[in-house]
Amino acid sequence: MSHPGEPKVTYNRVMLKISGEALMGDQGFGLHPPTVQRIAEEVKSVRDLGVEICMVIGGGNIFRGLAGSAQGMERTTADYMGMLATVMNALAMQSALESIGVFTRVISAIPMDQVCEPYIRRRAVRHLEKKRVCIFAAGTGNPYFTTDTAATLRANEMACEAIFKGTKVDGVYDKDPKKHADAKRYENVSYDEVLQKHLGVMDASAIALARDNDLPIIVFSLDEPGGFKTILAGQGTYTRVHG
Repeated sequence: MSHPGEPKVTYNRVMLKISGEALMGDQGFGLHPPTVQRIAEEVKSVRDLGVEICMVIGGGNIFRGLAGSAQGMERTTADYMGMLATVMNALAMQSALESIGVFTRVISAIPMDQVCEPYIRRRAVRHLEKKRVCIFAAGTGNPYFTTDTAATLRANEMACEAIFKGTKVDGVYDKDPKKHADAKRYENVSYDEVLQKHLGVMDASAIALARDNDLPIIVFSLDEPGGFKTILAGQGTYTRVHG
């Protein structure tokens, strides 16, 4: 599966969770096509190692449900708008992946047959077995649940071996490393510690769902070129959240 000089990968099927903000590049809003393309290249490099890949992309670069509800919009409506934003991001990522020869399916929790497939678990599993990248869009299909929870839910349903959460920082810190020079990075941290210390890896329902199903979460920086492939092989700098 891997060639000489390639990092040795021990995973067969993984979930890559990235925020919508990861697609903005240096812009303050929306999609930055070169950044989307760069992330697509990262995904392809891992897919080429024979790893089956699920993806969930947030929608915060286009619309944040919580922010909308804070401005007086009804929370349910605001959350649905956020879910629709994730579909736009998923389609952008699908386009970028298919432009470099990676077969991709966008699978939405909210049916919209003209643009993507509805979520049918067995069909999604079949796509993965055929080495297609599956991008799960529209969150869980329910308001009040984040895309982190959606990623954890889909990762469990698809029998992924780990969730790889690509962020702006290279792991989980005890405080914000951008604001505090003395912030300490964890190599390993338990689900319970994340919840007790409010470490902000994912929201509490996502962490609880991962803990109940013993699904490890690996937090790494998506800004590092080649980072996803390196981290997948257990090299580089990251934090592992587990039991």
